[in-house]
Amino acid sequence: MSSKFSDITKIPELRRRILFTLGLLAVYRVGVFITVPGVNRSSMSQIVSGGGELLGLMNLFTGGALELMSIFALGIMPYISASIILQLMTVVVPAIERLKKEGQTGQKKITQWTRYGTVGLGLIQGFFISLYLENMHNSNAELGLLEEPGWGFRIVTVLTLTAGTVFVMWLGEQITERGIGNGISLIITAGIIAQFPTAIIQTYAQYETGAMTTFTILVLGGIALFVTWAIVFMETAQRRIPLQYSKRILGRKIYGGQAHHLPLKVNMAGVIPPIFAMSLLIFPTTIASYFQDQPIGQWIQQILIPGDWRYNLIYVILIVFFCFFYTAVQVNPVDIADNLKRSDAYIPGIRPGKKTAEYIDEVLSRLTMAGALYISAVCVLPYFLIDELGVSFYFGGTSLLIIVVVGLDTVNQIENHLITRHYEGFGASGGSQGPSRIKGRTPTDLDA
Repeated sequence: MSSKFSDITKIPELRRRILFTLGLLAVYRVGVFITVPGVNRSSMSQIVSGGGELLGLMNLFTGGALELMSIFALGIMPYISASIILQLMTVVVPAIERLKKEGQTGQKKITQWTRYGTVGLGLIQGFFISLYLENMHNSNAELGLLEEPGWGFRIVTVLTLTAGTVFVMWLGEQITERGIGNGISLIITAGIIAQFPTAIIQTYAQYETGAMTTFTILVLGGIALFVTWAIVFMETAQRRIPLQYSKRILGRKIYGGQAHHLPLKVNMAGVIPPIFAMSLLIFPTTIASYFQDQPIGQWIQQILIPGDWRYNLIYVILIVFFCFFYTAVQVNPVDIADNLKRSDAYIPGIRPGKKTAEYIDEVLSRLTMAGALYISAVCVLPYFLIDELGVSFYFGGTSLLIIVVVGLDTVNQIENHLITRHYEGFGASGGSQGPSRIKGRTPTDLDA
């Protein structure tokens, strides 16, 4: 593995992609420190630090932009929310479903609608944030949060935050297209990693004051290592369905008859379910915070406190739902069965066609349930750590899941570039092996 990654600097295209990705992530981190006009940064930091776990959670997923009231304070959440809406409409609206099946042309149209939705949600959330800031300014006049509250401030804040969200969305798309890895996931990961030094300093301060013992530190480290191992194990785990190719006689030669397998991951959805679930939980709580004087607003804030059993229950239900939903969107057992039938492949003991699709769907459902339970267990872990060990939210849970999964995906993409480069070089030197002879891969693996 180390020898493979030592070749990264020897491949110009891959080197450019990695440097391009790092450069845009650096631009994103610089933008986090640009404050919205008319807002006192230090006062906002005090409000977020004393605002409870919800504001801390929102600040985590914006990479610290919220406590600085940065132009990127909305982060990428409006884009994620717009993506959720479009994917749900894909199932409900037949026209959008047909558009998705049109291939690259249809996907471009859906992406365009997602961008429009991002702008719309950014305008709405930006307006509510401006109202929230004015409310906090009036409630804590001694902090001097705002310079000149009013409609001028609201308009500037809405335009600034929306423009910041659109710019972050553009950065993510550019990373995905011209860099390495998934741009949106990498931006979220970069924000989470940027908060780690603060969490370590806070933990050390607790240790110095005696609030946290050496034993607690060791237990925390052991839990972090175990959770990391569990995430890597589950993310790389596969259920390999055996396949058999029918023999065909062409002239004097016999083709087919090989035994291969169809790999199905335990967690097909990756980090999408917890991110989607977190986005949906943050949105109503944010809206309710503007109506703290109303009973409905107080009730929503009360039940959606991170760590509360009702919050955890809703969070787990949303994670399970999005695991099944996203897997159903990404993987169609009927299409897989049709592709196998056209390739003269079959599952031993299962009739081709409808029976094969039903069998794959049954296996996929069991795998998805196992993956959903695993993700749910990892995501509720930090609340146990907060209650039992008194540690910062940044350790474990959703943040660690996102970092590990995105890291694995990025490493796999880098390795695929290295394998492709090695194969192209081998073919250019006169080799006669085809794509199906790449080490560790089969035609079935590539098709799946």
